[in-house]
Amino acid sequence: MNTAVLSNKAARRLFLERHGLSEAPQGEAHGAALLSLIERLGFVQLDSINTVARAHDLILFARRPRYRPKALKRLYEQDRALFEHWTHDAAVIPMGYYRWWQLRRERDAEKLRKQWRDWRRDGFEAQFQTVLDQIRDQGPLCSSDVGAGEKRGSGGWWDWHPSKTALEYLWRSGALCVVGRDGFRKRYDLTERVIDEGLCHPLEEEEHAATIDWCCAGALDRLGFATPAEIAAFWDHITLAEAKDWCAEALAQGALQPIEITSADGTRRSSYARPDVMGDPALDTEPTQRLRVLSPFDPALRDRKRAERLLGFDYRIEIFVPEAKRKYGYYVFPILEGDRLVGRVDMKAFRDHDVLRVRALWPEPKVRWGKGRVAAFEGELNRLIRLANVSKVQFEDGWLRAAQ
Repeated sequence: MNTAVLSNKAARRLFLERHGLSEAPQGEAHGAALLSLIERLGFVQLDSINTVARAHDLILFARRPRYRPKALKRLYEQDRALFEHWTHDAAVIPMGYYRWWQLRRERDAEKLRKQWRDWRRDGFEAQFQTVLDQIRDQGPLCSSDVGAGEKRGSGGWWDWHPSKTALEYLWRSGALCVVGRDGFRKRYDLTERVIDEGLCHPLEEEEHAATIDWCCAGALDRLGFATPAEIAAFWDHITLAEAKDWCAEALAQGALQPIEITSADGTRRSSYARPDVMGDPALDTEPTQRLRVLSPFDPALRDRKRAERLLGFDYRIEIFVPEAKRKYGYYVFPILEGDRLVGRVDMKAFRDHDVLRVRALWPEPKVRWGKGRVAAFEGELNRLIRLANVSKVQFEDGWLRAAQ
């Protein structure tokens, strides 16, 4: 039997539909509707940088322009419909998925204890019981509330005091939960006071296998098509070997089919997809032409290599690049229109001046930014300023640059 081939256009459409970027950005953005969107995405990455809006807020706003940050805070901190843990980075995740993170917590318990000893966070293990007792007695605490008398460094990940390290370890391994944030500082509480006891037991052998199945199936269904490496990386708590074994078994059972995905440059990449993928309605659905600004950490762009293959968009964040060596800027936002990325913009909200300032926009090669596209961009910015908490937009002289 011949292997099915997805054209690049079809692959883009399927990819964007799975990431909630195909339909027009509209609809309710709080309560059950917001939770449903997060379940569709799987998780939403958290990030503290607030150049225009924090990453998690812009991710949700790009799909639901009615979204406001207080809706996520309520869903997380009051409704307890979300929990916080790690995928490839810190993220908020639907509470219904909590049991599937037990494998990650057990693996982190073993891995991090060794890693953090090697990173010379001396004494953190001796603080476990002290930290747990303090939280039991005083209620949810931040890292600044524990470790009285310990030497304090910068507070960065490389310079935690022992009690801060103990907090993080106890959270990552399951004894503590993050129950909210003050600003961007995590508040930790005892898991037994937050999560149903039945979700916290050690995994039995059959539950281990069920977790791998859930992770692989959920990753594939959210990606549309994927290699074993992409499946393993999606939630980032199963191994490549486990993903390969799952694909082989699912293929033998008829739950997967091999497929060739055409990249933006015309090359093909072998992947797996569901057997009915060639009949998926997304393949024949024209994505909305509504122009929108995406977070650099948007789920559709998180895997930079995949985004480059499918969309021909070479993106590297330059936060840690010295200013003189940056090609674009400190924190540059991709711009999506239809099924392609048409530019990137360097902009920042200056809240003390009540303005969103656009420094520069670079069109992608072979994309013309005429009056119509500029007007669409201005319309998107006028929507975005509500999220940025400013009231006007200002364009610097020479903001529209040549493609690079």
